[in-house]
Amino acid sequence: MIRFLLGMLAMLSASVCSADPDASTMAIARDADIKWSESARSPGLSTAVVYGDPAMPGLYIVRVRFAPGVMSRPHFHPEERYIAVLKGTWWVGAGPKWDKNATTPVPAGSFVVHHANKIHYDGAKDEEVTLQITGIGPSATTPVDEAGQVAK
Repeated sequence: MIRFLLGMLAMLSASVCSADPDASTMAIARDADIKWSESARSPGLSTAVVYGDPAMPGLYIVRVRFAPGVMSRPHFHPEERYIAVLKGTWWVGAGPKWDKNATTPVPAGSFVVHHANKIHYDGAKDEEVTLQITGIGPSATTPVDEAGQVAK
């Protein structure tokens, strides 16, 4: 009898643990379900939309993955962005002059705010880096030249 009860308890707890809450109560995005897209403009840079749509007004959450050695060129965004470093050491620099050696390391577990319309560049040096970025759209990335002017 005890063996039967333990078996029933195990089955009941397994079914309770594996059932997701109703989607109207809670939306779950598991890591395995997140769809990554390779950037056409920046080889080695991948993005995934976790929530919302960065191109539309409203809250969005995206993940960005830099392959080792991939750094963005100087650019800015029209909106403030809130960034959590999930994996690796992210390297950040500010201003229109692109200098990989003038970057600051930001290790996993760190949090950064990119202020709106401020020129910066960032990426990975010797390891893969994954970020989670939250903002209020619409979002854009505007590249600049060394004079800080919008690049053509």
